[in-house]
Amino acid sequence: MSNSKVILITGTSSGFGNLMAKTLAAKGHHVYATMRNTEGKNFDAANQMRDLQNIEVIDLDVSKDKSVKKAVKAIIKEKGRIDVLVNNAGGGGIGLTESYSIEDVKHQFEVNVFGVFRVTKAVLPQMREQKEGLIVNISSLLGRFTAPYFSIYASSKFALEGMAETWRYEFANIGVDSVIVEPGAFPTTSFSENMDNFSPQTQEAAKAYGNTLEVPKKFESMLEESVKSGDYLKPQAVADAVAKLIETPHGKRPLRTVVDKHLTETFDKLNEHSEAVQQELMKAMFQMEI
Repeated sequence: MSNSKVILITGTSSGFGNLMAKTLAAKGHHVYATMRNTEGKNFDAANQMRDLQNIEVIDLDVSKDKSVKKAVKAIIKEKGRIDVLVNNAGGGGIGLTESYSIEDVKHQFEVNVFGVFRVTKAVLPQMREQKEGLIVNISSLLGRFTAPYFSIYASSKFALEGMAETWRYEFANIGVDSVIVEPGAFPTTSFSENMDNFSPQTQEAAKAYGNTLEVPKKFESMLEESVKSGDYLKPQAVADAVAKLIETPHGKRPLRTVVDKHLTETFDKLNEHSEAVQQELMKAMFQMEI
């Protein structure tokens, strides 16, 4: 493949990341599929990946500086470049705000925000030297709106979107695109597991919250019904959206890509308006148009 890219993807043991790695490798790109604990918890997932053409597995924990630097250094040493970074590793859940410990919140931000920053910072000098690159940030529709009991997850995604949009303007002159992919409610196994991990509940306190407690139930019910009816969102759509962004020329990629067949029109309107306001402010305050 003449336009084959060297691609680093975080969080490929399951879910979106796993599909992205397989999809992009099948298109002829050289994919570095990274995940934690390749010799432990994710041993089987790592071995399955290693059996596939165009995929190399590297152990990378987005919450550890040393791990990130070691992985990025190894890729650059082997390939001499990194064309695309997909910041996919993340997790989220539903729970009463008062039932979360500060450790729970720190963990959520460590992965969804600081992890994204950590890996991006590590690859940026190489992309700047190349004078080209693409950084794909996997967010969520909950990075644009929120609902009761999503406060910790949504705030981490709002923070991610703030970074990624700022990078859009900051990196423009060094040839690097920063884009955001916003999946809707996909019933992926990894998401369900993360919901369990990040959903501490305090039953006694919950009684005081009235009808808003229906939100988590309705959310879970919505996912269950969509699966039963066959109308659920297919995770492959996220992998396909990332592939399309990679294939789109520099300067032509949209800032935000919504991946939800039921809500695309609604969120596209929000995103278009938001970007127009941002451009107006950039021009008015800094005499810049990007």
